Amino acid sequence: MADKRDLYDVLGLQRDASAEDIKKAYRKKAREFHPDVNKAADAETKFKEVKEAYDVLSDDQQRSRYDQFGHQDPNSGFGGGGADFNGGGFGDIFDMFFGGNGGGRRDPNAPQRGNDLQYTMTIEFKEAIFGKEMDITIPRTETCDTCHGNGAKPGTKPDKCSVCRGTGQQEVAQNTPFGRVVNRRACSACAGRGTIIKEKCGTCAGNGQVKKQRKIHVKIPAGVDEGAQLRVTGEGEGGVRGGPSGDLYIVLRVKSHEFFEREGDDVYCEIPLTFTQAALGDEIEIPTLTEKVKLKIPPGTQTGTYFRLKGKGVPKLRGYGQGDQQVKVTIVTPTQLSEEQRDLLRDFANKSGESNHEHSGNIFERMKRAILGD
Repeated sequence: MADKRDLYDVLGLQRDASAEDIKKAYRKKAREFHPDVNKAADAETKFKEVKEAYDVLSDDQQRSRYDQFGHQDPNSGFGGGGADFNGGGFGDIFDMFFGGNGGGRRDPNAPQRGNDLQYTMTIEFKEAIFGKEMDITIPRTETCDTCHGNGAKPGTKPDKCSVCRGTGQQEVAQNTPFGRVVNRRACSACAGRGTIIKEKCGTCAGNGQVKKQRKIHVKIPAGVDEGAQLRVTGEGEGGVRGGPSGDLYIVLRVKSHEFFEREGDDVYCEIPLTFTQAALGDEIEIPTLTEKVKLKIPPGTQTGTYFRLKGKGVPKLRGYGQGDQQVKVTIVTPTQLSEEQRDLLRDFANKSGESNHEHSGNIFERMKRAILGD
């Protein structure tokens, strides 16, 4: 097994990174490598690697184990240094060299779990913040209702393969310099199924499964963000021979908003102010995610100043309360002035001493020294 990258390196973090640092790094990497955005051949692999790193490091218990044991933690779900003798590790090694299944013969007719599915869903900015319930339609394989998954025509049943006697495998002996080696391969007569279908089901053509469009009701919780993954149990591909269905994983993409930006549980916006409003102060109306509120601008406010609207941000996904709204004010300089307005500004500049830069002497002195090299 190839060595796995350090999970902190995957997210570009130091080992003392805070929970908020981990969340920000994940959002950045998820946007960068999301297969719908990044068309590179390895984008999907890197996206999954980033998701795995976040799943571990965002969980305090898993992160603690990882910090102590790394990928060698035998109790973790994200690594493992040794072979899994219960899950087929030794058998896989045996198979690799001898083509068999290691020591025990698997029943080819045993129930088999269906594959998981992934569905990418794009939602609006405010839908991610406040949540949403909706129906989606996905294509998937399901057990054939006509034959109930055995592939045989109703009224008949599959027969045991006479070549492999129902094992699904054939043994082929070979003489090698190291001795006689027995190779086990999928039975050529039944393709490893262990059974022969003489009269196939007309609906599924003997496959036991059919393609269908499945409508699923999905509930998106409030507070999700870009790259969030929702798991819908049992809504993946149908199982084989009575096995359980796989799961459906919904990966969320969130559209940008024309006014708000999001950082974690906080939202940011930018509000323009006139020179008069900034100098004299004012009370202005600010849009939030849910309503409009009044914001008091104190006299002498400088451009780039932030004001916090507590509790006007994003509902916390895991916990109670909401983030804040951060309002940045920007002073807008007028570009079209009448002559009368120009005269008033000149008069103001003269009376405030701006013409001699008296109010900013220190600034201009520092600029002068920097230019002259003093």
